[in-house]
Amino acid sequence: MSLPMTHSADILLVDDDPDLLKLISLRLTSAGYRVRTADSGETALASLAVARPAAVITDMRMPGIDGLQLFDAIHRQHPALPVIILTAHGTIPDAVSATQRGVFGFLTKPFDSQELLQKVAAAVRLAGDVPEAKQQSSGEWRAGIITRSPRMEDLLRQARLVADSDASVLIFGESGTGKELLAQAIHRASRRATRPFIAVNCGAIPEPLLESELFGHARGAFSGAVQAHKGLFLAADGGTIFLDEIGDMPLALQVKLLRVLQEDEVRPVGATQSVPVDVRVISATHRDLDAQRTAGQFREDLYYRLNVVSLKLPSLSERREDIPLLATHFLRKLAERYKKPVPSLAPDAMALLIAAPWPGNVRQLLNLLEQALALTTTSVIPATLVQGALREDAGVLAPFEEARKQFERDYLVRLLKITGGNVTQAATLAKRNRTEFYKLLQRHRLEPAMFKDAKL
Repeated sequence: MSLPMTHSADILLVDDDPDLLKLISLRLTSAGYRVRTADSGETALASLAVARPAAVITDMRMPGIDGLQLFDAIHRQHPALPVIILTAHGTIPDAVSATQRGVFGFLTKPFDSQELLQKVAAAVRLAGDVPEAKQQSSGEWRAGIITRSPRMEDLLRQARLVADSDASVLIFGESGTGKELLAQAIHRASRRATRPFIAVNCGAIPEPLLESELFGHARGAFSGAVQAHKGLFLAADGGTIFLDEIGDMPLALQVKLLRVLQEDEVRPVGATQSVPVDVRVISATHRDLDAQRTAGQFREDLYYRLNVVSLKLPSLSERREDIPLLATHFLRKLAERYKKPVPSLAPDAMALLIAAPWPGNVRQLLNLLEQALALTTTSVIPATLVQGALREDAGVLAPFEEARKQFERDYLVRLLKITGGNVTQAATLAKRNRTEFYKLLQRHRLEPAMFKDAKL
């Protein structure tokens, strides 16, 4: 039986035998795959750091890092990346051991070509890179998530896998990392994609209103309830509800949420009967829920109900290779919104962005670029504009030398304004002799004559 040609997916092939590398490469290439080769485990790890394939095929016995050691190293960094191990020394215990550790497939040499191709096709399908998934994965399901980071790509593959189930997902990540975007992507990749996606920030709604917002209320349930309100859970029926900042939910409401998740029904405030509801729950938090559980601020039973699958979004500082991509994308979108020509970033401005600490993550980068676009008068955003915006951010500290230089200049300018450019008076106020004071002025290119008519 011949296998259908697949869309080109990247395969990393690892073997210390050059003849076998060539033979397997030819077979995979003829089946439509793009193949990269490595002649050792060490070379394979270096290749993975550059670009992440859809699957890895590796020999078991190699000098240095062997197949299982390579798998362990890959699995630590990319737990969703399928690995197929080939060996001429295959035994049942080896195969059992490898599969128990999470190896996707295990083939003995000499192997049947069709069996290899079937195994590779299954691995690529698992990774979400098959033709059936391509229609969704290459188009809409991950729209808005801009990345070339291997860490982010691995997270997206995990998200794509979990989307096929109805398991509850808990997304961890700092503020501004894009937790709602990831939740939307999971929804779009799921069987619920045509049904509603409802997002609610549990920390932004006052506690007395949150229960009514989530579960609805009956007419007359409380003062001002002039008509019934069905609530966000029922509005999301058949689809997905995203509970952002779940760590901010009051304890009393956590009990009611747990009941909804256990019984698949909601009881609106003031109602006597419950209403069935079918929703997939994705929640997110930037808080340490383990610490909150220990402190009695978050229910343990609810935590395990929500955290069937956990996904951790990396901070922007952990995916710096994405900063140029994100900056270009944001500038294009912002220019379109403000009906301005799309500016570019000067190379030194881009270098500043890549090196900045980004405590506010992707959201902070977007805000900074919006400010830069509003203030720039040229087609190229200069480094000075970026540096000014970064310095204004309370979360970003300038290097010590730069901060000292800025303080010195501001201090000297203020002295010269006070004295109207009189160097003798300014030096006296600064408790410095005139010669030393003049050297300070020269260092900062300040001319006393500039301040003769200056006023504070």
